[in-house]
Formats: sequence, C-alpha cells, structure tokens
Amino acid sequence: MPDGVVKMVPRSLFPATSDEMWARNGQYLDQSGWLSISAGGLLIEHGERAMLIDAGYGPFPEPVSMMEHGMASMYGGSLVESLAKLGRRPHEIETVAITHLHIEHLGWAAHPAPGDARPAFAHASYQLSHKEWEDRNMTFGVTDEIADALAPQVRIVDDGDEIFPGIRAVALPGHTAGQMGYEVTSGDERLLAFADVMHSPVQVEHPDWAIVGEATAGESSKLRRKMLSQLADEGTIGFGIHFADVPFGKVWRAGDAFTWVPLA
Repeated sequence: MPDGVVKMVPRSLFPATSDEMWARNGQYLDQSGWLSISAGGLLIEHGERAMLIDAGYGPFPEPVSMMEHGMASMYGGSLVESLAKLGRRPHEIETVAITHLHIEHLGWAAHPAPGDARPAFAHASYQLSHKEWEDRNMTFGVTDEIADALAPQVRIVDDGDEIFPGIRAVALPGHTAGQMGYEVTSGDERLLAFADVMHSPVQVEHPDWAIVGEATAGESSKLRRKMLSQLADEGTIGFGIHFADVPFGKVWRAGDAFTWVPLA
C-alpha cells in the first residue's frame, strides 16, 4: 500500500560509496540522480480479517526538505487512499505490525485520519518488539507526543510469535536493536517482509553497502547475506518496504552474487 517517498542523495544514504560506484549502478537512480526510497505498508488479508505491516509516513503530502539529513525531500499521505482502492477502511485493520520505530514506518499509527481526531488505526493493536519499545526515545523522529499516541495500543511481540493467521514475527536486529520482520505463509508459498535489512535493490547486489548511521555495519552486512541466501535457497518471496516500484521479488544467486528479480 503506497503512502509516499523519500528522495535521497545516494552517497548520503551509503556514505562509503563513490561517484564511480554509482555510475556503474545508475539503473537504481531516477533521471535526476536521486535514489527513491518508498514508504507505505503491506496489507495482509485472511478472509474478512485484515492487518498491515508498517503504516507509512503519515498525512504529510507536501514535500519537506530534509537536506540536513542528506535527503532531497520526504512526503506521504496516500496510504488511506491506497487502502480504499482495495475496499478497505482503516477501522477494518485489526493489527499493525510495526517493524521498527522510524517515522516512515509508524506514520498513520500515530497520526489522525482526515476528519478524525484519533490515529487512523485507532481500532488496531500495534505489535512491536520489547527492545524496540524500550528504545523508543532513542529512535529517529519519535517524539514524546508520538510515543504517547502509540502507547495505549502497543502489544509486545517476541521472535517466533504468530500475530495473525499465517504471520510469524522474525527478529532482525541491526538497523535497530529491536527490528522485527514478518514471515507470511499461504499454502505452499512464503514471503518475508524484511523491514530495513535493505533499503534498496542495490543492496541485493552489494550487501556490504551499509547505510548511514548503522552502528553495527558489519553485523548488518552478515544479516543481509544470511537473509539473501535464505531467500534464494528456499525460493521465498521477499518484500522490501523501501524498494520503490519493485517491492516484491525473488533472489537469484550465482555463487556469492545475488540478483533481485521483481515479481510482475
């Protein structure tokens, strides 16, 4: 469910890269040379029931300059409309699994829907790990007001917990210490929503590329390689919340090299 986008200066997101490296990977940039990082949520339905993994950036449709953080602009606002196109209204969402407490993942869980004083998903429980909630005041953009808006609906989830039929929490510490991914099983197929283990398909080809601010860059790289091997070897579908217009895909491998193959 698209909500918005962050336009990034490529070398600001990946500070160890060079202009020459991006010249060889220009297919991941737009015509202006920006790296587009999408924001939104993954809708999962089970009969009449529905849940979301992540809740976008929120009701901020006007691009905001974020150059002090190395970004070009950041905006959101279309998640509720995206749900409506599939015949879903916010009050029908019973669970929002928040992978981690960064503002482009928790948006509508803390901000009101148009014409309402309460957060858009006021009827839902908010699932997140104990460590993520414990560290809430240390995370990007989480003010006391946002934490207070989330608090009444927070429910703690542990690695391996089933939070919804066929949905299992998977601990993916690295980007944040309490980051959770979610494995979705339907019949013989599986999908892994891998949160911010990767921010762009370019990291499938270059899993050692660490983003700015990763305190454990080496451990994050190991986690990326481990996850890519799992996706490739098991044939699991991957879901990258930040992968712009190719969020669903499979990973092919040739030795230690990986390729993201988007699903049509």
